[in-house]
This record gives sequence, structure tokens and C-alpha cells, in this order.
Amino acid sequence: MPIPSDDDALAPYDAVLLLSFGGPEAPDEVMPFLRRVTAGRDIPEERLQEVASHYHHFGGGSPINDQNRALLAALEAEIVARGSGVPVLWGNRNSEPFVADTLRAARAEGLLRLCVVVTSAYSSYSGCRQYREDVAAASEELGVAAADLVIDKIRPYALHPGFVAVNTEHLVETVQAIPDLDPATTRLLFVTHSVPNAMDDTSGPGDGDGNLYVEQHLRTGHLVAQGLAERTGVTLEHELVFCSRSGSPRTPWLEPDVNDRIEELAGEGVQTVVLAPIGFVSDHMEVVNDLDREARETAERVGVNFARVPTAGTHPLFVEALVDLLHERAAEARDELVVPAQADAGDLRPSICASGCCPNLRAARPALCGRD
Repeated sequence: MPIPSDDDALAPYDAVLLLSFGGPEAPDEVMPFLRRVTAGRDIPEERLQEVASHYHHFGGGSPINDQNRALLAALEAEIVARGSGVPVLWGNRNSEPFVADTLRAARAEGLLRLCVVVTSAYSSYSGCRQYREDVAAASEELGVAAADLVIDKIRPYALHPGFVAVNTEHLVETVQAIPDLDPATTRLLFVTHSVPNAMDDTSGPGDGDGNLYVEQHLRTGHLVAQGLAERTGVTLEHELVFCSRSGSPRTPWLEPDVNDRIEELAGEGVQTVVLAPIGFVSDHMEVVNDLDREARETAERVGVNFARVPTAGTHPLFVEALVDLLHERAAEARDELVVPAQADAGDLRPSICASGCCPNLRAARPALCGRD
């Protein structure tokens, strides 16, 4: 594989690592995958079987891996178009290709300094620190072979102008396609993955107030809704809702659930719901099952029109934003002055996570790309 030259905008990095959650690609992979995902969390077997049925409804696989292949190809093309020869590698947390295997292959090819792009835009334990733990665990698995590996990551990017722009673009297109839209009886629901309340309460820097996960979604949603109004003149009342809750029913998770809220809105006279899944970067299982299937069925049952906004996917605005973030991180690594691009004036998360940021509430584990 080509190695970056000294004038490469991605120097000093030898490669980019696209790091994602992973998913099964065949029926016999579903339960092993779910057991890896839920290891140590005391999830009842009947709950795992229920979740497995979602995958089997779609043929026993998740769309996430194909979407990551497409994103990897798009990133490679954009990087090459900007004059770089840095390859893009791919690793998953819960399915092949596993992170450790990817790092082992990189090391064998002499790719020693990597910059990580995580397929999660927001700050939280599951969306940021857990991936940092994955990289640390993979490095530990390699043992002495990882001694000369240097791994950095781009910063959380929910408030990057490119991520906001692509979500705005998709929302505008969706709203403009709705016939006879009446803003007075339409509600815009920004959707993200629910997490335990305690995870949100501790999201953000260890010396901060917490709740950064929800705060970032509210800020992103506000900017996207504002962009819709500016571009179309359509102002929609909007709010944040959640999907895909899992875990023990005794543990409080973020609410309201998207299905519960659709039912409530129907009772309040809302006639159309527009679901914008800003919490996801692609149409994986939480989107195609929990929104396109379950939430749509809920809307149909209560007599509410349903529209779903696409996720960022491989839209050029999103791909360009990720490469911008890679260039930004490379400039930081070269000790150059960097002014990070931000869509608002709120909290800006750094590429090197602060000590105590988004802690693991179950057990303290080593994590790379941070100060602890």
C-alpha cells in the first residue's frame, strides 16, 4: 500500500481506520453476534431471541456492513481526489473484520500510524469511549507487535458543518416531497438511539455537567430544523425522541420512545410525523427495523402520515466532512495551528478526549486516544 509523502495532507498518518459496530451477515451469525454485543450485561435469553427476530425478518443479516463497505470506498475516493495515497482500513467491534485483526494486518504491512474514524457522531460511552476501549483491547491482544503502533482519532462530529448540512439537505428533500404539507399538523421528530439515563448523565468531560449526548442532539436538531426553515420557509415544531432501547427493564433509559410519542401526537391532532434519524450515520438495523418497520406500523395504526428522512450514508457532503476532519486531525498531529469547523458556538469536543470523559460505568478499562 502507498505511504503518504511528506507533503501529504494526511501526514503523518500511514492509514485511516474506519471503526464501526459491526453486524451479522447470515442467519447463523445472529445469536453469536448478539451475545458478543451483550456480554456481561445480564440480558435475558428471551430478549436476545426477540432482537434476533428483527434480523431474521431481514434475512438474518444487518445492512451495516455493506454500508460500511460503501463508506470505505467513498472515503478512499475522496482521499485520492485530494491527492493523498493513504489507504482506508476497516475494523468492527462485534463482527468480522474485528479490530485486532485489522491492526495486525496493518502492522504486517508497515502501517504504523493510524487515524480512526468512528461511525458514531456523538459523545457518550457507547458512541465514543467504548470504541477507544476497543482499540486499546485490540492493541493489547497484539502484545509487543503493537508497541510501535500510534493510533489517534478524529473528534466527535455531530456539530461539524458538513454533518449538519447533509442532514439538512435530506430533511429539505423529504419535506418538499410531502404532498399538501400542513406545518400546523406536522411534527418533526429527531430520532436517536436511547441509552441508559446514567450514560447520558455522565456523557462529556469528567469535570463537566454531563448530559452532553442529549445536548449535542438537541443542538444538531435545532440547526437542521433552522436550515429547513431558511431554505424552504417551512417551520416545523420539533423534538427529540429515542428508539432501540435494550437492557434490563429495571434500568431507566432515555425517553420518550418514538412509538409512544407517535401515539401521543395522534391524540393531540398531529396528522403527519417526519422522522429524521440524526443519531445514526447510515440506515442500519435500528433505522430499517425500528423506524421503517415498527414506527411506520405505529403511525399507520393510529392514522398518522409517516415520512422518514435518509441518514447521512455516503452523501458527498458527509464524506467530504469526514475527510476534512481527518485533515484537521493530521494538522494537529503535525503541531500546526488548527481552527476546528463548528456549526454553532456551543461546546466543542477535542480529538483527544479529556480525562474521565464518558466513563465506563460497569468497569474501568484502558482506552486509547484520550488523556486517560
